[in-house]
Amino acid sequence: MVKSDSPPQRVVLGIGGGIAAYKLCEVASTLAKAGVEVRPVLTTAAQQFVAPLTFATLCRHQAYTDADFWQPTHPRPLHIDLGEWADLLVLAPLTANTLGKLAHGLADNLLTNTVLASTCPVLLAPAMNTDMWQQPAVQANWQQVMQQSRYHGALPGAGRLACDRIGPGRLAEPAELVAWITSLLHTGGKRDLSGQRVVISAGGTREYLDPVRFIGNPSTGKMGVALAQAALHRGAQVTLIHGPMAAEVLALVPGIERIATPTAAEMTAALLAAQPQADWMIMAAAVADVRPETTAVHKLPKADLPTTLPLAPVPDIAAQLSQRRSHPQVLVGFAAQTGEIVAPAQAKLMKKGFDAIAANPVDQANAGFGSNDNIAVFLHRNGSRQDLPSCSKLAMAHALLDFCQHYEGRNA
Repeated sequence: MVKSDSPPQRVVLGIGGGIAAYKLCEVASTLAKAGVEVRPVLTTAAQQFVAPLTFATLCRHQAYTDADFWQPTHPRPLHIDLGEWADLLVLAPLTANTLGKLAHGLADNLLTNTVLASTCPVLLAPAMNTDMWQQPAVQANWQQVMQQSRYHGALPGAGRLACDRIGPGRLAEPAELVAWITSLLHTGGKRDLSGQRVVISAGGTREYLDPVRFIGNPSTGKMGVALAQAALHRGAQVTLIHGPMAAEVLALVPGIERIATPTAAEMTAALLAAQPQADWMIMAAAVADVRPETTAVHKLPKADLPTTLPLAPVPDIAAQLSQRRSHPQVLVGFAAQTGEIVAPAQAKLMKKGFDAIAANPVDQANAGFGSNDNIAVFLHRNGSRQDLPSCSKLAMAHALLDFCQHYEGRNA
């Protein structure tokens, strides 16, 4: 999350009064382990659920409360110091009470005063009972706050709440909050993809011999999901067209359009249908190159399995997308390679008609299929190149978007 040659990134973590406050313990620990400087601020109500000592221990720094706010022990007012210090403020769980204060510019405690004394981006993550969240007044306050460019929202999820109600109101999960924080620290809160439609393919495809046997690959779709997160956090309207993926991976991108396409043929159809409205097409899926010539309707008995398997080529999705571009559209590909990665990726870039390509060394540790991290070389059709060392897939996703925007002249 933090580059070794960069100054530490600084986050004020504002914990509100709700049972979901316990989830912020994992967020605080993850950020601190990644080298982010975290200053926790707990409201009076938050202390009914989690002790300040817990966050002080996890963040390796004093946890501030309203008791500190009213003590004349600081050279400058504490809320001014915190507001000017922070690169990002996070308010989670955001209660209806604090949301109402933000909507009307009110401040009566350390946390809300820190918000008003700052100019950095603010991530809001609401959590409350379903009926509370859906109250017209609460929704009006939410919409009013979201109209201000510095505020970003990690919307609540749906499920069983602490009150046993089933519906929307669950605090976003820690992994989703950390992804939002990572993105906002990278972009400084810029929505440079606002108004743009980004279509991303992810995961592997399965080409079936019969209903239970298929030709596939080990792609998990993590890179495609990271790209979807990055684009979403930068303001884009995102469509994720994906092969079979684990539920916990897909859960990292709630609130976007997701189209499941188990086979290459289904993925091709979905991508071609989405292309006319897309400003970006990012092909991160590991699509099959061949399929069995025939597919049995029923499971084949073991004795009937062929000793040789006739294969048929799968039509080239990327080539079709390149040929069908009818308006200025950024087309980006991926090349999963072993050994020397640049020359094959360069050839693929030209053959497929991509604008840019990311070459991945899938035979290296902590890179490629299934890893949370990645390594890449970015190549552009104009001859430009960027080598990216090992980093998280979300960091790589942002780096790839930056690379493409720079050379396509799409910076907002």
